[in-house]
Order: sequence, then structure tokens, then C-alpha cells
Amino acid sequence: MSGQRVLVVDDEPQILSALRTGLRAAGYEVATADSAERALAAAALQPPTAVILDLILPDGSGIAVCQELRKWSSASIIVLSVAGEEREKIAALDAGADDYVTKPVGIEELLARLRATLRRGIRPAEPLVKLGELEIDLEKRELRVAGSLVHLTPRQFDLLGVFSRNVGKLLTHRMLLREVWGPSYGAESYLLRVHVAQLRRKLESDTARPRYLLTEQGAGYRLVDPTTRS
Repeated sequence: MSGQRVLVVDDEPQILSALRTGLRAAGYEVATADSAERALAAAALQPPTAVILDLILPDGSGIAVCQELRKWSSASIIVLSVAGEEREKIAALDAGADDYVTKPVGIEELLARLRATLRRGIRPAEPLVKLGELEIDLEKRELRVAGSLVHLTPRQFDLLGVFSRNVGKLLTHRMLLREVWGPSYGAESYLLRVHVAQLRRKLESDTARPRYLLTEQGAGYRLVDPTTRS
């Protein structure tokens, strides 16, 4: 895990201590912060590979921290919180989080989810995919729409990458969850729903009438080239 630096943000000393111990035992470098202000300062000083972030902090919301990090950081973000309602999960994902874990959680499950968020790794050279006004550089992990560079979070590009390697194919919900988030996923439909909606906002000029990322009702999604459709 050399070079894999994890920033843990939580205001409970026992949780910080337990996560620091578990993550270090798994081979990660670990930094901790107990407030929103300290979290942003720590991330700026030594950019992390991943952030494990509580939603409720003494000086602000983890949602705000997530939004601020997403302005400049491509670190994977896992929200860890007692707030387990779906609207809280969707708010965190909309803010740019890659995953959401409800407390209490075992260290082994958390480590598995962390590995899944970091499983982007170094890929062999991959092609440039062109679909209408979209230009998807799978090697550089860049998206251009009508020639303009469009920012995607790491997870959004992971999802776009799967679609881009399977243009025209129907990809089921379960297939996408397992391919993008990992084999232990399959029932977290809100993860896929939110990320597809986010991706559509980046790809489509009219999300109510998508041209590229189509929904196959009850089955899944497919990425298509609108210039080749009859």
C-alpha cells in the first residue's frame, strides 16, 4: 500500500484511534482530523489518496467538506456516518462522495469498500472513444464535450469507462454495480441511480431527453452514438 494515504475525518477520538490502527495494519499511511477545518487543511498540506469522512463534524457538515474537496481533489471519498436514511446517502453522493457506509461498520467491510474505491490502478493503454460530440480518453481519464474538457469525479469516470468499453450494449444494474463498485455490491441501487444522473448532467444537453446514456426500463442502461442511430 506504499503511497496510499488515507485521511480519516471524525470527531470521536475512539473511532479515529480504531480506524488509524486498522488502516495502518492493512498497510495504509494514515492522517486524521477531528473537524472540517482541520480536514481541509490536512488534505491541502498532504493530498490523500482516499478520505473516510464523517457527516457530522463540530464546525460544519461533512457534505460541505466533500463539496470543497471535489473542487480540486480526485481522492476517493467514503462517507461514514450514523445518518442512514436514503436522502442523506443521496446528498452525500451528490456532493461527490464515492460510497456511503453506515455506522457501526466492521473494519474488514470498511477495508473492502476502500479497496473497491481505489481499484482504478494503472491500466494498459486504452483507446480514445468518440461518440457524436463526446470524446472519451480512457487512458488519460478525460472527457470532452463539443471540444470542452468536462470535470468528472473518479467514480463518475469509472462508470463512463465501463459504458465506453461496451458502446451499444445493454448493461444491467447488477453488472454495473459489481464492475464499478466491486463484487460485494449488487443491491445498492441508489449508488448507481445517483451516479448515472450525475453523469447525464455532464454528457447531455437535455437530461430529460438523453441522446447518449439511455435507460432500458427495468433492465439497465446503454451508451450509444446518436449519429449512427436510425
